[in-house]
Amino acid sequence: MKNLKPQIKKSGKSDRERKVLIGLVEHYILTGKPVGSNVLKEVGFEDLSSATIRNYFAHLEKEGYLSQQHSSGGRVPTDTAFKLYAHEFYESTSDSAGTLDLSFNTNTRAIATLLQKAAEELAVHANTAVFLSAPRFEQDFIVGIKLIVLDNSRCLCVLMTDFGEIKTEMLYTEQKIGMVASKHLEAYFNWRLTGQNKPEHLNKNEEELSQKLYNELIIRYIVGYSQFNEEEIYRTGFSSLLTYPEFQDPTTIASSLALFENTHGMRLLLKECIKFDKLKFWVGRDLAAYAPQTNFDCAVIAIPYYVNNKPVGSIGLFGPLRMPYRQLFDIIRQFSSKISKGLTDSLYKFKITMRQPKPESLNDKNKPQLLAHIERPLLEDNRS
Repeated sequence: MKNLKPQIKKSGKSDRERKVLIGLVEHYILTGKPVGSNVLKEVGFEDLSSATIRNYFAHLEKEGYLSQQHSSGGRVPTDTAFKLYAHEFYESTSDSAGTLDLSFNTNTRAIATLLQKAAEELAVHANTAVFLSAPRFEQDFIVGIKLIVLDNSRCLCVLMTDFGEIKTEMLYTEQKIGMVASKHLEAYFNWRLTGQNKPEHLNKNEEELSQKLYNELIIRYIVGYSQFNEEEIYRTGFSSLLTYPEFQDPTTIASSLALFENTHGMRLLLKECIKFDKLKFWVGRDLAAYAPQTNFDCAVIAIPYYVNNKPVGSIGLFGPLRMPYRQLFDIIRQFSSKISKGLTDSLYKFKITMRQPKPESLNDKNKPQLLAHIERPLLEDNRS
């Protein structure tokens, strides 16, 4: 088996005891099984007797680094042990991580699509869930609208933008919209956007309804676009969590994913990462301040990404306590470097600007009127 005896920096804890603890955590990350003294002796600690290792185990358990599920069973690291392990390798580079090969297209105006695709690729490489915060990219505009009739009084409108953003709005109507009428309405929406292919088969009722719904849609979009008070959050990679035995139980995964349902908590984590402008991690009970209902058998690693060397957002990895921190530190650092370069190149090439969220009061009389700031390209693709 692979020799797991680590090279550990000197510290207040006994050097040998610390090496035993790090070796145990490393083996537990690989196997997910409780570690006994004989097992640890075989994977890199041949110079220690099993009795000596058991003495270390007993002391580490007393200090809160290990737990024992059964009196005759092996030891399992606690979140305190995983945190110590993560600190040990925070600055190191993992040989096993390799070079991160990403295939997302950086030569594109579709900035939102770029970020979403990149996050999905990161989830595959890291085998974790991924969440990512993003600023608001300017010069975007709606390029298409799809209309989906749900029932007699509701329809779902899907708005697609030039940057790859997808927005949905639920609209209510007093009359039932049939399949033919829905196509007529959709044609009207897209004619209003582009000025091309004016629909010729709308009756008076359809035209009045189309205009009413279109105006409602556009005003909602303008308000949402203008009132940018919180970063966009992209989330993906949930299926990766199912590969870990820790997340096989539905109750466990539901409580662990409480953080993913708490977008406010996610934003706080990512903002803290930007504030300190460095890679950060939260292990087990560290997450209590961000999502009190979260199961503490999980951890988060996050790092900022940049445009022109300025931090503009953060990427977070979410997984079990038993994450391979050494490899993930290296993977997420490589990802930050690649996405930073890709975004910087794209924004420069396509002359795209951006802005960070700034909470504003709607009662501030010194501010210009909301609609006065909206430029026509926001709504219509007039490049043609």
